[in-house]
Parts: sequence; C-alpha cells; structure tokens
Amino acid sequence: MDLIESQSEIGMSPLSHSGATLPVSVIVPVRNEAQNLPRCLQSLADVGEVYVIDSQSTDDTAAIAESHGAKVVQFYYAGGWPKKRQWAMDTLPFAFDWILLLDADEVLTPDLMGEISDVLRSPEAEGYSIRLQLHFLGTILRHCDASFRKLSLFRKGKGRFECRLRDQDTSMADIEIHEHVVVDGPTAELRHSLVHHNVDSLSRYILKHNEYSNWEARVLSRREDDAEEMSADLFGSQAQRRRWLKRHLYRLPASPVLLFLYRYIVRLGFLDGVPGLIYCSFQAVQMFHSKAKIYELRTGRN
Repeated sequence: MDLIESQSEIGMSPLSHSGATLPVSVIVPVRNEAQNLPRCLQSLADVGEVYVIDSQSTDDTAAIAESHGAKVVQFYYAGGWPKKRQWAMDTLPFAFDWILLLDADEVLTPDLMGEISDVLRSPEAEGYSIRLQLHFLGTILRHCDASFRKLSLFRKGKGRFECRLRDQDTSMADIEIHEHVVVDGPTAELRHSLVHHNVDSLSRYILKHNEYSNWEARVLSRREDDAEEMSADLFGSQAQRRRWLKRHLYRLPASPVLLFLYRYIVRLGFLDGVPGLIYCSFQAVQMFHSKAKIYELRTGRN
C-alpha cells in the first residue's frame, strides 16, 4: 500500500534557462534551510532548472528559493516509501535529460560545473559519483574518514534510490538518509568535488541525527529479505565497502569506541583539530544511539 500523502505547490515565478551552461535538472530537498540555501542556489545560477522540494518550512526557505528563480514544490510525508527525493524523481516534469541531486548545504563549484558540462557533451556512463569536501565547524575535514562519494548525477529514468526499509514513519525524517542511487547502466567517477558546508548549530545537527539513528536502528534490526538494496561488498564500490564494514562493526562489542579510535587515530582525525575531535565523537555517539535503539526494538522495551 502506498503510504505517501503528498501534494505540490509550484512557485509562480520559476526560472528555466533554455540556453543554460549546464543542461541538468537539479533537485534540492529542504526543511528550514534559510541559512544554507542562498549559497547553494547562487552556485546553481547557470543550470537548466532547479526544483526546491520543501517540507513546510517555518523560516524563509521558500521565499529565498523563489527569489533565486527556483521552482518550489511542497512535499507532505505521512510515512512509507518513497521519501522526498525519490518522490520528486517520480513526480516532477523535468525539462532536461540529466538529474543532479544536491543538498541545501552543498555548493556546485565552477570546476565541477565545467567537468559535468564536458562529460554531458559525450557521456560514457549513465551515472556519475561525486566526492564531497566536508566543511565542519569552519574547518575542512581532511581526515576522520570524512571523504566519501555519492552518486548524484544520472540520466533521467536510469537512476532510483534503493529502498532499505518500506515500513518507515515520520520519526525517521522524510528524506533518504543512507540510501544510495542505483543506476541501470555503467557508472563513472568525477574528479572535482562538491563543497559540503555544515553551518547548522550543533543542536540542530544532533536533532537531525537522532532521526537518522531511528531509521538506522530499524534498518539494521529488520530481516535481510525485507529490503531492495545495494549489496554490501568488501571488494565493491566505496559505498558497498562502507556498508560491509558498518554491518560487521555493529556486531562487535564496544563498536562505538572502536569507530571513534578508527576515525580519530587510524584515519588521523586528530590532525583536524577540535572540529575533528567533535566530528569523530559525534559519529561514535550516533552509532551508540543506533545500537541502543536496536536493543530497545529487539527487547520490546519501548
């Protein structure tokens, strides 16, 4: 049964650049992102079209999006699948053949835009993964195992998010968390990075990751055959390796401590100063929260 209840409200002054430098349709999911969104949309001034998918923000997010010429669509989540990005991919009338997924705290750099433009003139793959350059508390995290890729650019109709959990509820956020886009066809990697600015307060960071740990606990405690997901493979892609390592790490005693030591010591997180210490600590705490919630689910003590 489809558990989504959604409707859309498209802004009255959308901007579509028929002669855009970059012929792509961009999806930016948001909720109360007034602080991050202007920088993101400024970096998208020369793309074909931008859809900002809002979840009834209570700040100026929608007004900011409209002022930058984006098409604002409201998404109403009532649990289940699909979530926000996949709903947009299934629903919206995209004008271009390629889709680019960005978050409100991400910035498309001129170098990356140029590389994407070159690739799309003669594409050799159906999807492309892009590395994130993570800024946390005003510092670029160069260590901490904080560098990873996500498949963010793909041909329309060729990419879909894996569904790792169908029985989702509103306590788990209305957006895909650690689900990945799976592409029907060959994929490749781009050289240049997206800039990911984390300028939220730590209080909001903690609130968002509390929702994420609700989802992760449910995913890791469900039966393997309940999902339609990318396989975990030590010798596969970066995303598959990270999933394999996480799955096995969760089974070890004191795994949050081990995760902290791995990120902070083995992956040289201490070289990133205080922000590195806070980031590694938060990653370990989130794992602890997820494991505690798994215990709660399995014992029925909730």
